[in-house]
Amino acid sequence: MKKLLIFITVALFLNISCKKIIFGEDEASKSPIKNFDYLWEEVDKKYSFFELKGIDWQEIRTRYREKIYSGMTEDSMFRVLGAMLNELRDDHTNLVSPFNIQIYNVELRHKPNFNSRTIQEFYTNKDPYYTGSFYHSFLNDGQIGYIRYSSFMNAVSEDDLDFVLTRYKDTKGLVLDLRSNGGGMIVVIPQILSRFVDKRTLVAYSRTRNGENHSDFSDYQEYYLNPSDNVLYTEKPVMVLTDRGSYSATTMFSLLTKALPNVTLVGDTTGGGGGLPNGGQLPNGWTYRFSISQISDLNKNIYAEDGVPPDIYAEFDWNDLSKDEILDRAVEEILKEDLKYSK
Repeated sequence: MKKLLIFITVALFLNISCKKIIFGEDEASKSPIKNFDYLWEEVDKKYSFFELKGIDWQEIRTRYREKIYSGMTEDSMFRVLGAMLNELRDDHTNLVSPFNIQIYNVELRHKPNFNSRTIQEFYTNKDPYYTGSFYHSFLNDGQIGYIRYSSFMNAVSEDDLDFVLTRYKDTKGLVLDLRSNGGGMIVVIPQILSRFVDKRTLVAYSRTRNGENHSDFSDYQEYYLNPSDNVLYTEKPVMVLTDRGSYSATTMFSLLTKALPNVTLVGDTTGGGGGLPNGGQLPNGWTYRFSISQISDLNKNIYAEDGVPPDIYAEFDWNDLSKDEILDRAVEEILKEDLKYSK
C-alpha cells in the first residue's frame, strides 16, 4: 500500500505540475470555499458507501465548511479537507497535494496480528524458498505447505505459481499468508484463485454508484473465476490467513474465497477497501480519489468495506513471539480435515 501511495503521489504531482504549466493558475481556483464545495459535491455524487456506513454527509459539510475561510493557508485548507475525507473511514479515499497526502490508515487503528520474524525463526527456518513474489516452506514435517505473499503490488508469474504448487502437491493442505498485505494489483486476485477452482465458478457481484441519490447504483454484475490451464490445487484444504492489515485487493481476494468450499479464512477481519476508487482534480490542481463501487458475496452482503470476517477467528499473542497462534490454528484445521477424510 505504501508503494502504491508513492506511485499515486508521483503521478498526481506530475499532473498538478502539468496543469500549472499548461493552464496557469488564477486566484479564483485557489479559493478555499470553491475547492471545499467542489470536493464535497464530487464525493456526494459518487461515493459508494454512505448508506452502508451510516454517514450523514450533509452534516459533515455543515461542520467542516465552518472551518473554511478566505485567506487561509494551503496547509490549513488541506488539513480541513483531509479531515473531512477521513470521516469516510476509507483508505481508498485520499487527497494529494504537492506537500502532503491524506491517509485514513485503517491498519493502525487495530491490533497487529503478524510478526514476520516469528514465522522465519520458528516455522520456516529449515528450508525456505524465495520464488518470485512468494516466500514458502514446508511445515509440520513436510505435511503442509506455507506460502507468504506480502503484497499484491508484487507481480506473480504463472511459472512461479506452477513451481510453488508443484512443490506442495503431496501435502495435506496449504496455508496462504496474506496478513499485513495492503493490496495492489487486482489482476493478481483471479490469477492466484484460479489455481483453487476446477470449474467456472460464480464468486461475487459488483455494482457502481451511478446517480445523485446515495442509493443509486448500477445493476449487479456477476464475477466468475475460471480454472487455470496450469497446475491446480483443488482437492485439499487451503487456509488463507488475514488480519486488519489485509486491505484493498486482499479484502477482495478474501471475499471471493467465501464462494470456494476448499478455502477457509483464518485470523482476524480484513481491513476493508472493497470498493474500487476513482478520482479527479480540484480547481487548485490538487487531486483526490474515493470509492465508487461495491463488491458483494453471493448473498449480496456488502461487508467488504468494513472488512471480510474470517471463517475461523484467531489472534496473535504478542506475549510469546515463539508462536504464531493464527498459523497454528490453520495447521490444526488442515490436520483435522485430513483426519476426517482418511477415516
